[in-house]
Amino acid sequence: MTMKKIAVIYKSKYGFTEKYARWIAEELNASLLEADKTKPAALHEYDVIVYGGGLYAGGVNGISFITKNFSSISSKAIFLFTVGAADVTDQKNIDAIRNALFRVLTPEMREKIKIYHLRGGMDYANMNFIHRTMMGMMMKMLRKKPESDMSSEEKAMIETYGQKVDFTDHSTIIPLLQDIKAITESH
Repeated sequence: MTMKKIAVIYKSKYGFTEKYARWIAEELNASLLEADKTKPAALHEYDVIVYGGGLYAGGVNGISFITKNFSSISSKAIFLFTVGAADVTDQKNIDAIRNALFRVLTPEMREKIKIYHLRGGMDYANMNFIHRTMMGMMMKMLRKKPESDMSSEEKAMIETYGQKVDFTDHSTIIPLLQDIKAITESH
């Protein structure tokens, strides 16, 4: 039995995606690669590609790394994990993430790529100007909403606005790890 080579590639702005990518790479004894420092040709030596990107304004950070190189990696097992502050136990949030993803993933990609959603956090002190501005606008809109119409997540956002919040949870990578191990140990 030959061991399958696994690459965990990530693009992280504030460190939450990188944290998950490191955990996944450690658990799978995989190569950990930053998307911006990885040439697509380097992926030829891997059997399994795991890509992680943060969620920003409805899109996945660096998803073009997968979409632009899909034809050269489509024969490999491909896994995608998204990381955002939204509660991924809420089906409405997952639907919104998937709808945004499906605008950039072709039907062939959707069929091939296994997708997972992990919860990251927010670090207001380290946010760039654009993200801080977007969050400020969202807060203004939320504060106008009657409290009785707010979800528990929206109330928590108002409560933690301006602070560092970290929802990362090592146990949430277990389904992803199990699915990868099922593929790598079955051949």
